[in-house]
Amino acid sequence: MPFMEEALDWPLARLLPVMQKRIMEDCRYHGIPTLKNPLDFWVYQEIVWETRPDIIVEIGNLYGGSTLALAHMCDVLGAGRIIGVDSNHAEIHESVKAHPRIGLITGGACQVAPQVQRELAAARSVLIIDDSLHTYEHTLNVLQTYAEFVTVDNYFIVEDGICHHGLDVGPEPGPYEAVDAFIRTNKNFIIDRNKENFGITWNPKGYLKRIS
Repeated sequence: MPFMEEALDWPLARLLPVMQKRIMEDCRYHGIPTLKNPLDFWVYQEIVWETRPDIIVEIGNLYGGSTLALAHMCDVLGAGRIIGVDSNHAEIHESVKAHPRIGLITGGACQVAPQVQRELAAARSVLIIDDSLHTYEHTLNVLQTYAEFVTVDNYFIVEDGICHHGLDVGPEPGPYEAVDAFIRTNKNFIIDRNKENFGITWNPKGYLKRIS
């Protein structure tokens, strides 16, 4: 890619794959591979600051870079815990396992939901982020299973709606269509598209705010 000032006439469709390559190959947090769009993760930081969650449930952890970043946000706030849920935690970095605010639950997201629910029993504010398997069926199942755990005025963030809605990657249908199906039948949430106002997001329609 040329330098930015030499590519001002590039269409977005040409830029997004360049950003995707950087995210997938070189994006790190404290040295840990972290497959997140930094623009979205900045929005996460704003949501955490605004909502002060007692617990953040992150579904899909891989190496744990974003899990550690969320824990560091809680360190700054002086409160909060992270529950990392994944079917396999073999690749999680040791520094993530060692952080006192992070607890890991290993198993399929829907299968371990009762265990997660017990962890949330005393929480007044809960934020959920889903970055697990991005198939339509799985994402919709996770939404339907975990939606009740999100507290009013907090968020259920569904990642990677960009699959076939910006990038020609991933399952089709995928998270974008699962959100559409979920929101048609669940009036407790709205899609907060103000959270996409950087203009570029890997989570189109993915910021679901619980309103009742």
